[in-house]
Amino acid sequence: MTTTVDARRTPPRPARRVPRSVTVSAWAVPVMVIGQFALISGFPVAVALVGVVRRVREPAARRAAAVLAVTYLVPLVVWLTRPDGAESLSKDMHPVFAALMVTASAALIAALRRARSRGLS
Repeated sequence: MTTTVDARRTPPRPARRVPRSVTVSAWAVPVMVIGQFALISGFPVAVALVGVVRRVREPAARRAAAVLAVTYLVPLVVWLTRPDGAESLSKDMHPVFAALMVTASAALIAALRRARSRGLS
């Protein structure tokens, strides 16, 4: 009796984890928007978007990150192009956009949790 060993078989790759920076950024966005630091919240939005696109394979997380980026960019562009805008983005932004940003961030947090539990990070 002979046994053969398949030398070409590679060991399974360990699942990549959701980067902590993406999770922290997803939590930081609603805190900053509610705390009236909407302009500074652009940094966590960018970190979350880039981190999700590069490291997370969950499609729902990618869609949620894209929605979060769009809900941030729309009031930012309006604030930058308006000639008589307020002195800060938080004061110029409509409350509906703040609510949309918080909702999109909550959707991103939920999608990241799902990706982590399913091993699709």
